Amino acid sequence: MSISELRVGVVGAGMIGADHIARLTSTTAGAVVSAVIEPDEARAAAAAALAPGALTYQRVEDALAAGTMDAVLVATPGQFHELVLLPVLEAGLPILCEKPLAPDPETSWQILQAERKGGRQLIQVGFMRRFDPEYRQLRQFIAEGSAGDLLMLRGVHRNATVPDSYTQDMLINDSVVHEFDVIPWLAGATIRSVEVRYARRNELSPAHLREPILVVMELDNGVLVDVEMNVSVQFGYQVATEAVFQRGVARIGQPQGMQLWQQGRFQLEENASFKSRFRAAFDIEVQSWADAARRGTVDGPSAWDGYKVAVACAAGVEAMKSGRPVEVNLPETPSFYVAAGA
Repeated sequence: MSISELRVGVVGAGMIGADHIARLTSTTAGAVVSAVIEPDEARAAAAAALAPGALTYQRVEDALAAGTMDAVLVATPGQFHELVLLPVLEAGLPILCEKPLAPDPETSWQILQAERKGGRQLIQVGFMRRFDPEYRQLRQFIAEGSAGDLLMLRGVHRNATVPDSYTQDMLINDSVVHEFDVIPWLAGATIRSVEVRYARRNELSPAHLREPILVVMELDNGVLVDVEMNVSVQFGYQVATEAVFQRGVARIGQPQGMQLWQQGRFQLEENASFKSRFRAAFDIEVQSWADAARRGTVDGPSAWDGYKVAVACAAGVEAMKSGRPVEVNLPETPSFYVAAGA
C-alpha cells in the first residue's frame, strides 16, 4: 500500500484522543482525520470540530463499513482495546494503539493471535518515549559503549497529583507501564524479575493510595534498575533517567527553558504534565506511524512489545501486593515477530 494522504479514523475522543486529532490535523504531514469514532455524541462533536470534514460514528464497525479510513488510531481506555482492535485487524488496516495493548497478558495474547492470523504486522503500540529525542540519544550512547558497560539504570516518574479515580494498581498499569517498555529498549535486554518496595507513605497522597513506591527490575544482561514512582509530589510532572556506566554517568529528563536569577533565587520551570514533557515524542511518534502506514509497514513498538509489557505489568502488580520479587516469564518470541524485526 502506498497512500499520498492517509485517512485516519480516531477511536476515542477523550483527552488523549482529542490531543491526537489536533496533532494529526495541525502537525502531522501526509495524514488527515477522516473519522471520529466515539459513542458520546457531545464529545464526538467537540473532537470532530478540531478536524474539519471528519465524519462521526458511534462504532468502529460502522466506520469500517463506510470505507472512510485507511488507518486507525485507538485512544480508548485499555479495557476497550480488544473490541476495537479485532475488527480493525480483520479489515487489514494499520493501527496505532495507545498503551496498553490490553489490560492483561491473556487478552494481549489473543490480539497477537488475531494479528498473526492476518499474515502481516499491523499494530504499533503507543509507547511514545521511544520517540523522545533524549531517550533516543541515551539509547545510542549506551549502544556505542564509549563509557564502558552499562551497569545500572535509575528512573523517576513523578506527578504533582492524581485524581481520586487513580487506583493502587494504576501505579504499575498506567504509569510504570512506560518504564517496562523503555528500560529494556534502552538496555537492549529483557526484564527477568520485578520487585516493589514501599517508601514512607506521603500523607498528601489520596487516602486510598500507598505511595511512593520503588520498583526494582533485574534485566537478563545483569543491569539493575530502580524506578521511583511518585504521584503526589506536588511540584510538577517529571520523568528522568540516569544511566551508570563503567566510566561515567548520563542523565536525561532535566527541566529545560529559561533560567531565571531573581531576588537571590534561581528558578527553572518544570513541566506541568505529560503533554509538555513529551510533546516532541508524541509528534515524532505519530508522524513516524503515518509515514510507515502509507508505506504499508510498521515503524515502532509492536504488538509483541505490548504483550511483553502486559506480562511485566502483571508481575509488577503481583510484586506490589506480595512484597516479594516476581519472575517475568515470557514465551519464546513468535517467528512472526522475529521475521518482522519486532
